[in-house]
Amino acid sequence: MTYQNYSLKQLQQIDAAHHLHPFTDHKELREAGSRIITHANGPFIYDSEGLELLDGMAGLWCVNIGYGRDELAEAAYAQMKELPYYNSFFKCSTPTPVLLSKKLAEIAPKNVNQVFYGSSGSEANDTALRLVRHYWVIEGKPEKNRIISRKMAYHGSTIAATSLGGMDAMHKQLNGAVPNIVHVMMPYAYGLALPGESDHDFGLRAAKSVEDAILEAGADKVAAFIGEPVMGAGGVKIPPASYWPEVQRICRKYDVLLMLDEVITGYGRTGEWFAAQTFGIEPDTITTAKALTSGYQPLSALLVGDRITSTLVEKGGEFNHGYTYSGHPVACAVALKNLEIIEQEGLVERVRNDTGPYFAKALQERIAGHDLVGEVRSIGLMGAIEIVKDKATKERFLPSGSAAVTVRDHAIANGMMLRATGDTMILSPPLIWTRDTIDMACERIGKALDLAQADLRKR
Repeated sequence: MTYQNYSLKQLQQIDAAHHLHPFTDHKELREAGSRIITHANGPFIYDSEGLELLDGMAGLWCVNIGYGRDELAEAAYAQMKELPYYNSFFKCSTPTPVLLSKKLAEIAPKNVNQVFYGSSGSEANDTALRLVRHYWVIEGKPEKNRIISRKMAYHGSTIAATSLGGMDAMHKQLNGAVPNIVHVMMPYAYGLALPGESDHDFGLRAAKSVEDAILEAGADKVAAFIGEPVMGAGGVKIPPASYWPEVQRICRKYDVLLMLDEVITGYGRTGEWFAAQTFGIEPDTITTAKALTSGYQPLSALLVGDRITSTLVEKGGEFNHGYTYSGHPVACAVALKNLEIIEQEGLVERVRNDTGPYFAKALQERIAGHDLVGEVRSIGLMGAIEIVKDKATKERFLPSGSAAVTVRDHAIANGMMLRATGDTMILSPPLIWTRDTIDMACERIGKALDLAQADLRKR
């Protein structure tokens, strides 16, 4: 029996009876009922009641080539027919992860040439944490095991990934995080810059918090710094141009490894294959997932720099780590076809030279002036809209986060899927968006802001 045999109410009842959703207040959801998304095509998703929504989040930061791509379905089908599964243990491999690893080494920063596979960004960050700490043990410095991260960072939701992240609400539910992980200030100029402080000076000050944490612990105790090039789930916080060069200088000065989390920014989002290239960063690890397959299959790839892999290969012996689905042949076949499409259609170059700049201009000209908007910012096809009660003072509506939810709900009702994170609306659309799609999005967002303003002014 297919889902078409069920009514919306029946599907919602079954969902409530048996399905625990991620990041959800389950009592609230069960009272309201789930929205059932049934199909999608190009940049649009559709629910069970026929509502068409322009997807401003590429699923969950991942569907870069859009929906309904037969090529990816055909790649998965062909691989399933030939070899649906075999593992990468027992000194074995299969062709697709071998070829995918070669491709990833070609498009990654020059010092990054090795790949370790999992099924999610959370798994990849677990692996990165374990690998970095293991590296220093092999090098005879087991005391170098502290990791510096940032407040409001998101690195996944396993125990280790949650510990790496800087989300207080997630930490509270852990009831005991992985030890020796500390969190410093985030490079969020709109919220944290001092009166009169330039973006340049703020970026240096935010970077100095990394150096301060290294000095507080002692450089001989610090293994690595981890950061998203652009903080994604924390509100698309784009660092000033001065930030990453200074962080890299600090890490090199104190012999601290540099870990990048590009689960969101990887594979074209910022107008380069990786945001490391956008910001000129030479990382020791790059965590990727999501857009690697455009979400059509679960797959993560931890890209590992030459410094770490040289030690691991030459001195490390057996690395006692891995997953049943590491290098899954079907997922890797889909990833290969996905990267081929991104290349053939010139999506990275389009974001860099056309849609990214047009997106930034449209947000500034059509959204930034709204009374509810304190700031808009973007990089590539990734943007944020700060919702405020007072533009001049940056005062927010109370309770915190409620205003953005109001905007989000009006946007969805008017055919625009957005996400609210705290007091910020965030966008991360498919890379297939055109100028016309961007115009459509701005029109629908503007309407949602107007409707939300009428609601919020009643408070």
